[in-house]
Amino acid sequence: MELLDGRKVSKAIKEGIKSEVDKYIAKGFRAPHLVAVLVGDDPASKFYVKSKMKSCEQVGFKSTNMSIDKSVSQGELLEIVENLNNNDDVDGYIVQLPLPKHLDVNKILEAISPEKDVDGFHPVNMGKLILGLDTFVPATPLGILEIIKSYDIQTSGKDVVVVGRSNIVGKPISICLSQKGYPGDSTVTIVHSRTDNIEEKLKSADIIIAAIGQPKFVKEHMVKAGAVVIDVGINRVEDQTKKSGYALVGDVDFENVASKCSYITPVPGGVGLMTVTALIINTLKSYKKKYESTK
Repeated sequence: MELLDGRKVSKAIKEGIKSEVDKYIAKGFRAPHLVAVLVGDDPASKFYVKSKMKSCEQVGFKSTNMSIDKSVSQGELLEIVENLNNNDDVDGYIVQLPLPKHLDVNKILEAISPEKDVDGFHPVNMGKLILGLDTFVPATPLGILEIIKSYDIQTSGKDVVVVGRSNIVGKPISICLSQKGYPGDSTVTIVHSRTDNIEEKLKSADIIIAAIGQPKFVKEHMVKAGAVVIDVGINRVEDQTKKSGYALVGDVDFENVASKCSYITPVPGGVGLMTVTALIINTLKSYKKKYESTK
């Protein structure tokens, strides 16, 4: 069994990005600029945005955190989005989810310029993804793909089972891995809460991607020997042995599953770190489109 080390992969990618950014700045160009719009004070969202800002600093990006009161109206938030769309100093931005319930998430995401949608959630970018066109791949799926490539995990002809059908992870990663080329050419099955015989489908998988949001859902008996297991889940569970009173666990029962796998991601230290790194990758991609003639 080998750990798929998100820290190691993230560090290598960020070092490469830092080198590219330094070259642009040496030519007199401004640094790439990523903005995060954080509505309200959700603790998990605040932690994620803080991690994003730290990563931006590490690669030489400019990073802006826009903290918006949770009482913001739909119209006010749409105005903020429009201003970011029209700001030439901003290469990419995210509107951190979840949003307060009084806001229409779809309308907000659809208002984001596809050219600055580094989260990859805009319908235009999702459509391009389905068609196999160049686009911004959603951050978590892109992070998964980067891990797969870094460890040279073979995907062609493999049976992949994705646990979960969200627009953020499950659907886009299933599209990516079924596309022509590497990492792709897989036969992909999506299972979810209405799937019959989930255990049998998981047992046949060469690669399992668990993104269902249920602590330790994937058990040892569901995984065949030698499988690759990529755990997207980050769940808080009560643990009185911890100072915080809780522990972070994935959607996979890591302690009992790991010994059966050829590769497995830890939680934390796996996909979560790569999600932030993927935002950096997408922002640099947006930035470079403006200056590609100078390369």
